[in-house]
Amino acid sequence: MLGFDGTSVSLEWAALQAQYKPGGMILFSRNLEHAPQIIELTNGLQARSPHFPLLIAIDQEGGRVSRLPKGFTIFPPCGLIGACRSEELAYAAAAVTAAELRAVGINMNMSPVLDIHSNPDNPIIGDRAYGTDPEAVAELGVAAVRGLQGKGVVACGKHFPGHGDTSKDSHKELPVVETSLEGLRARELVPFQYAILNGLTTIMTAHVVYPALDAHRPATLSPTILTSLLREQLGFAGVIVSDDLEMHAISDHQDVGKAAVQAILAGADLLLVCQDRTKAVSAMEAVHAAVETGTITHERLAASVQRIGAVKRRFLRSHVPADPGIAQLIVGCRTHQLLLDTITRTHARLSRAQA
Repeated sequence: MLGFDGTSVSLEWAALQAQYKPGGMILFSRNLEHAPQIIELTNGLQARSPHFPLLIAIDQEGGRVSRLPKGFTIFPPCGLIGACRSEELAYAAAAVTAAELRAVGINMNMSPVLDIHSNPDNPIIGDRAYGTDPEAVAELGVAAVRGLQGKGVVACGKHFPGHGDTSKDSHKELPVVETSLEGLRARELVPFQYAILNGLTTIMTAHVVYPALDAHRPATLSPTILTSLLREQLGFAGVIVSDDLEMHAISDHQDVGKAAVQAILAGADLLLVCQDRTKAVSAMEAVHAAVETGTITHERLAASVQRIGAVKRRFLRSHVPADPGIAQLIVGCRTHQLLLDTITRTHARLSRAQA
C-alpha cells in the first residue's frame, strides 16, 4: 500500500501502478482538496487497477489526525468522544465518517485507535486514544469498528500491541515499552482482543520494542508478536498491516527493503510505504527477490494474498465509481453536522458537571 505526492496521478505514478500493481493506496492531506477532486482521484486510481479493486485508505481518526479537507464532517479527537462515555456516539461518528469516505471513493480507514492513554508523557497518542481505561477503550473501539464496517469501510485497529505507554514518537525514533507480559495482557491487549472477538478486519502494527515479548525487534518485525501472539494466541485471522516502513523507528536501523521482507516473515500481510517512490520500489523489489530466492515461501505469500482477497471480496465486491452527485448530498450534510454538534454539546455538558 503506497502513498504519493500530488492531487492527481502523475505519469510517473501511473507507470509505477501499471508495473507493480500495488494492492492499495493511502491518501494524505497533500492529496486532497475537495470532494469532486477526491472523487476524480480515487476513480482514476481504481480505473488503473482493472485486475482487482484497490484498497484506498486514509487516516481519518478525528481531531489532529484528520486528512479530509474543509467541507467534510470532521469529528473531535477520540479522547473527547471517550469523555462522553457513549458507545452510541462513538458508533455514530464512525458511521458518518464512513459514509462520507465511501461517497468519495475511500474504502479503508486506519482507525480506530485501540491504544490506551496510559502515559501522560506520550508525545504521539494522547487524545487520539479513547481514554485511560482498557474496558472503556475496548467498548468504544468496537463501537467505532461497527460504525465503519457497517457502512462498508474497512476498519484498521492500531497500533498493536499498544502504543499508549511510550514516551517517544515512533515517527522520529524507536520507542521501548518495559511493561511486563502480565501488564500488557491486563491493559494494552484488552481492546485488541475485544475487537478481534467482535469482527475487526485489519490491525496495524506498532514500531515499538516490547522486551517482555521480544527483546530485539519492534512489533512490526517480530514473529513472536505478530504470529505467536496476535495470530496464534489471540486468534486474529484478518489482515495485519504494517505502520509506515519509512518512519524513523524502522528506517534509522535498516533500509526499507530489508524491513519489508522481515515484516512479511514476521506475519504482516500488507506493507505501508507512504512517502518516497524510490523506497516503495525498493520494498516491492526486495519482497519479489525474497520470494524468488525462497526466503519468503510461495505458501507464506499466498496466505497473505488470501487474507487480503477476503477483505476485498467482502468490502469491494460491489465496487462502483464514486458519484459526485451522490457525494454532494452526503459530504458535510446537515444531519452529519447535527451529530457533530451533539457530540460537542454532550462533552461540554459533562465537563461542566464535573467542574
